[in-house]
Amino acid sequence: MKLINGIQFADMIKMGAHHLFQNADYVDALNVFPVPDGDTGTNMNLSMTSGAKETAAHTGEHIGKTAQALSKGLLMGARGNSGVILSQLFRGFGKSVESHDTLNAKQFAQALNYGVETAYKAVMKPVEGTILTVAKDAAKKAVEVSETEDDIRTLMAAIVEEAKQSLNRTPDLLPVLKEVGVVDSGGQGLVFVYEGFLASLRGEALPEKTVSTSMDDLVSAEHHKSVQGFMDTADIEFGFCTEFMVRLEEGKKVFDETQFRNDLSAFGDSLLVISDEEVAKIHIHSETPGDVLTYGQQYGDLIKIKIENMREQHSEIVGDNISKEVPSKKAEVHPYAVVTVAMGSGVSELLKSLGASAVIEGGQTMNPSTEDIVKAIEAIGAERVLILPNNKNIVMAAEQAAEVLGIEAAVVPTKTIPQGMAAILAFNPQATVEENQKNMTNAFAHVKTGQVTFAVRDTSIDGVEIKKDDFMALAEGKIILSNPSREESATSLAKALIDEDAEIVTIIYGEDVSEEEANVFAEFIEEQFEDIEVEVYNGKQPLYPYILSVE
Repeated sequence: MKLINGIQFADMIKMGAHHLFQNADYVDALNVFPVPDGDTGTNMNLSMTSGAKETAAHTGEHIGKTAQALSKGLLMGARGNSGVILSQLFRGFGKSVESHDTLNAKQFAQALNYGVETAYKAVMKPVEGTILTVAKDAAKKAVEVSETEDDIRTLMAAIVEEAKQSLNRTPDLLPVLKEVGVVDSGGQGLVFVYEGFLASLRGEALPEKTVSTSMDDLVSAEHHKSVQGFMDTADIEFGFCTEFMVRLEEGKKVFDETQFRNDLSAFGDSLLVISDEEVAKIHIHSETPGDVLTYGQQYGDLIKIKIENMREQHSEIVGDNISKEVPSKKAEVHPYAVVTVAMGSGVSELLKSLGASAVIEGGQTMNPSTEDIVKAIEAIGAERVLILPNNKNIVMAAEQAAEVLGIEAAVVPTKTIPQGMAAILAFNPQATVEENQKNMTNAFAHVKTGQVTFAVRDTSIDGVEIKKDDFMALAEGKIILSNPSREESATSLAKALIDEDAEIVTIIYGEDVSEEEANVFAEFIEEQFEDIEVEVYNGKQPLYPYILSVE
């Protein structure tokens, strides 16, 4: 096989996505830390599935267009760091081949390599021994092999083999992987995708669920809930939610997405523009929807037009998963929104009481996608927004959402709920977005976070022996203790985090902890440490019986 077209590439994507889907639970189980965070396999699966669905809807002979559809689907469906990196790999791939009808072996290899360059640029601090390394090594091998081999099936076989070898080398690059005895989970997910590609090219059935390293237990992925966003109509300056698509046509004004977005931003806020070679999709809140449509007509025929008066109808503006919250009194109008992510109704209420405009449901086992974040922000109608991920695996998706929103948006890279609480309190509606981002980031730097969760398997990390179902104490993300007793894990965590400089300790207890037990824990802290103020909240969060904030 010397060439592949768009239809063949679409089948490769379909097979790659399906093979990853079949093995998502296994990839979840490869997560280094034995906490209940079924994220990597689940996130990559949901991201790749989104890309495959978009590809299936835009399949044709032209491989450039097929690759662009994949890029678009992955971009909007990307969840967690692994999903975002996967989307960047194929975003670069798509950009490299956008003008090609077909690809030969050398062009395919070069596209993979360009995808790797794109992904590395997207990550602020690339870490070797991860999916990035596996992708880089596989692409390097592809370029090398394509110099002498023109059969794409043979090339893909070499890519798969190198990806597997690179995967097996990941423990040598990340000591924590070697200590636990696993390979990198994101790299394993990419291997499954590439194996699916190869099976498609060979016309074979998908390979069996064989893996490169043994694991005793497989962790089932958690069910994912819809992400909710909230609109307060009292805060809406631009009252007409305007959505439409432009069928881009030759002979009309040449479409430049950046220029189009910049021009359209003058008509309102909450602007989102997504485009491919054939169509542009636009969402905007405006007081003059007629002017918006007239502007769009310069580029082609308008289709699927929808205009809603949000002040009168109080209707949903984006998707089926955006719900509304009717305030008990007229809310104060402000130019900014602070949007954050959390699990647990009590945690959400706490964050809102501190000043969050909306809380997206998500967290350790349920990373919201880029599209989820975009939709939630669309629903609040703010001109400017600060996004607080509150989880390290959501930071990249939040950054990607900020890029595609089309409004002034910035990410405050909070990685825990306590960090998010401190950041929200530092928000100043009179400051610029850049000033707020800097000040809010500085505000959470002094906060220490502790968590108690349970182990999902037996292992040993940093000299700590861990048994399945033990309660683990994590101080600033590091496992310091594993104990069958939840109480002992909690008290040990408090002793590790609280020092002579501590003034306030906040206890957020989870759905499996009683108020009485939480109060006993608070009394322990007050008795052990002098001049410490202790606050107790019922967060109702799953998976984490206790979250501690020490300031």
